[in-house]
Amino acid sequence: MPFQQLLSTVLVAAIAAIAVAKDDYKLGPESLKQPGVPAGAVTQMPAWKSNIFPGTVRDWWIYVPAQYDAKTPACVMIFQDGVWYRDPKGSFRAPTVFDNLIHKKKMPVTIGIFLNPGTIPGSDKGKKARSNRSFEYDRLSDQYAIFLEKEILPEVGKKYKLRQDAAGRAICGISSGGICAFTAAWERPDLFSKVLSHVGSFTNIRGGDVYPSLIRKTEPKPIRVFLQDGSGDLDNLHGSWPLANQSMAAALKLMKYDYRFEFGDGGHNGKHGGAILPESLTWLWRD
Repeated sequence: MPFQQLLSTVLVAAIAAIAVAKDDYKLGPESLKQPGVPAGAVTQMPAWKSNIFPGTVRDWWIYVPAQYDAKTPACVMIFQDGVWYRDPKGSFRAPTVFDNLIHKKKMPVTIGIFLNPGTIPGSDKGKKARSNRSFEYDRLSDQYAIFLEKEILPEVGKKYKLRQDAAGRAICGISSGGICAFTAAWERPDLFSKVLSHVGSFTNIRGGDVYPSLIRKTEPKPIRVFLQDGSGDLDNLHGSWPLANQSMAAALKLMKYDYRFEFGDGGHNGKHGGAILPESLTWLWRD
């Protein structure tokens, strides 16, 4: 075979291999139900009507691990876009991951709160509800943290004993939910000390692109941050998600935060974040 033809064949094969491998993340055993591991209970709560976000209604769920003891305050972790994270057949399967990690003592006994963004019901019959997601998630404001502090955490606390210190609380989200998680801890490090962001929207949807500069010019805050993104993430009028997340990681590194950044080849989805969720939670809750 002539050299040029051979080279062409090799290149085609290499490109094909890369195409197959790209964004080809698989769930590991700690994301799947395992024999002998006690399963926690996931309960859908009555739709929540918020006063902090007037006029909104949202679905939400609570996960309680089998090991929960009402005598001992449990840690708590809040997930934005909760329906995606609690889905037993989705990319994240957080309740199953919690079951396995708590059973192996890789994370503490933790109650999970899975919150959907608010919606505003249609004012007239037949009109569709409007999503309040971007307003709640993308704004650089303490309003969402206040919503959690004043409404959601006290409501869960009526039934379950929760830790009240920031060290016992974590917050997580994907895309706009990722920047929302970071904003909640940034604004209120007294409430949340741990952040997990999947393909976080640290772009100029509602001004979030300023965070790398803010981090560099602000005295470090007592928060631990795990960022995940991929080279195939979004690039549009709001900005470049891969560049924004790399800028976030560089700023956190400069300011000597306790942080970790996993940069893969994935797109704007939960495949990579879901595949490494057990590792991410183990790192986040390591002490």
